[in-house]
Amino acid sequence: MAKKLNIGLVGCGFMGRAHSNAYRRVNNFFDLEYAPVLKAACARDEENLKAFADQWGYESIETDWRRLIERDDIDAIDICTPNNLHKEIAIAAAEAGKMILCEKPLSMNAAEGEEMCQAVEKAGVANTVWYNYRRVPAVTLAKQLIDEGRLGRIFHYRAVFLQDWTIADDVPQGGESNWRLDAAAAGSGVTGDLLAHCIDTALWLNGSIKDVTAMTEIFIKERMHALSGKVEPVNIDDACAFLARFDNGSLATFESTRYARGHKALYTFEINGEHASIQWDLHDLHRLNYFDHGDDSIIRGWRSIHVTDSDMPYMDKWWVPGLQIGYEHTFVHHVADFLDNLAKGQSTSPTFRDALETQYVCDAVLKSAETRQWETVPNA
Repeated sequence: MAKKLNIGLVGCGFMGRAHSNAYRRVNNFFDLEYAPVLKAACARDEENLKAFADQWGYESIETDWRRLIERDDIDAIDICTPNNLHKEIAIAAAEAGKMILCEKPLSMNAAEGEEMCQAVEKAGVANTVWYNYRRVPAVTLAKQLIDEGRLGRIFHYRAVFLQDWTIADDVPQGGESNWRLDAAAAGSGVTGDLLAHCIDTALWLNGSIKDVTAMTEIFIKERMHALSGKVEPVNIDDACAFLARFDNGSLATFESTRYARGHKALYTFEINGEHASIQWDLHDLHRLNYFDHGDDSIIRGWRSIHVTDSDMPYMDKWWVPGLQIGYEHTFVHHVADFLDNLAKGQSTSPTFRDALETQYVCDAVLKSAETRQWETVPNA
């Protein structure tokens, strides 16, 4: 019988649902030594919290995350709160000896992230950050192809993440629904919310970023704040584009905006190498596009690899070849890897220290947008 791992979830919004679904499903598909138990959910609004806990099957609730961390029957704390609460909760959880699974980005900035890393490393607790796109089977396959040397020397990396949900001046900033538009809660706008995903994937696939030069824009300068009811300046970036150099000598372009009409969540990347290129699109996440210059010229061209066969990453745990999986499965994969590594005494990437590297890149991007100069990315 699998060992129980009691989960204490802090935050019951969109990510709280995604994580809860993963905990509930993981042992149905993966043979693991540990089984998550939805022991307690925590949020400030007790009425909504009770409804959430009933829907997902949590055994109990808490309205104060400090009481949750103090409980002896909680093994792991899952942080699904706005970014400004990550540091305080994570450090307290580490000091209490709890394992920690933290939503991305790791922190408001790299300085906070360093404190969080020191706390978990001092406590020796298992930790990971939910950069779930690493665990899309097609993205994991891309990593495999790169590590096998199939692309050869990498020359270019380009990524975009486009949305359109804030193109209106009557969208408020702040509050439970729109905290991502409030700098006090989010830290930054698309840089920390969307580009952080692109950066994490890029670091994982192509190695460290050396330096960056960036520009950002706030298209609507003032919005009503949902908490104060007053019109206040907007201090998060609505759009960001930056150039980067990787340590391996390759060049990169990154772009993200919430003002690309017609795009709800268009995340794509392309990598061009000496021998081959790869492309991936979140809207077609079960496919990896691949071009191999080594093919005979009469058949050379882009191919669309349907990532569903059982010898492809994670797919032996799901359905028969040809039947695809979706967004929610990436969180199941993350939980499965965390539990498997826990049994083996290994860390689960990205750890807090891994995710801190993304934070340093984000900080350098935002600094470059202010200075209008190239900025060096410090080592995490």
